[in-house]
Amino acid sequence: MAVEWVVEWVVEWAVECWWDAGASSLSRAGVSGGADPPGHCWIRADEVLEPGVTMGVMADFPVTSSGLTTAMPGDLRAAVERCGYYPSLVLHSLALSVGNESITSFLVHHEATFDRDELRRHLTVVLLTPTRMVIGHTDDFPADDQGSPAHAATSTEAVRIERLNSVVISHVIDGPEQYDDSVLPRELVISVGWGAVSRLDLEPASCGDPDCEADHGYTGSSSVDDFSVLVATVNNKIEGVEQALAFAATLSRVTTQ
Repeated sequence: MAVEWVVEWVVEWAVECWWDAGASSLSRAGVSGGADPPGHCWIRADEVLEPGVTMGVMADFPVTSSGLTTAMPGDLRAAVERCGYYPSLVLHSLALSVGNESITSFLVHHEATFDRDELRRHLTVVLLTPTRMVIGHTDDFPADDQGSPAHAATSTEAVRIERLNSVVISHVIDGPEQYDDSVLPRELVISVGWGAVSRLDLEPASCGDPDCEADHGYTGSSSVDDFSVLVATVNNKIEGVEQALAFAATLSRVTTQ
């Protein structure tokens, strides 16, 4: 009884919030209020609640339809689809995080990763909006001996621009004596920090006396390690490095405002 009361309260709260947001109609079992708002569909409560906790009415939870994915910029969709790595899944997860904001710049990085004796793929997509940086990661996993089917996992993280306190851009240039603005770096590393993750590197301390055997404790350094991506011409081709340079320039500009 307590669970049913909580479920009913959550549904009523969602209905009120959706109505206040300006929904032109609500669809309930046996009650029609007109056409559904464009770009939304409705999902039954028994499709999203825990097994065994069902309701016999339509819960008015707005669920994003494919229209949100197709609203993503065409060049971003093309870059993700070119990787051929679950593009619909990747774009949909990004669209949920971006919401109704515009995308000012993006970076798509497709790479191979090693998991013990297996070679797997990993896709990283970084987006900039006027207020946030959105980072998406997608991996796939094969079926295992315990009966778990092959599956993919995607996650996104959104960080407000004003929280970005460190942007490091590292270039590796061939033939630096002949460098000019037309030369692309062989490797480009973009590292961004906002204080969520830090790396601490420690090593035994010494006093400089080669004959000293005293314990001087440890010394080390702490560095921000929130997000880092390496783009290289050997793996990502010229287009990938050019895209990374454009993204780095936009990221540097927005973090100085």
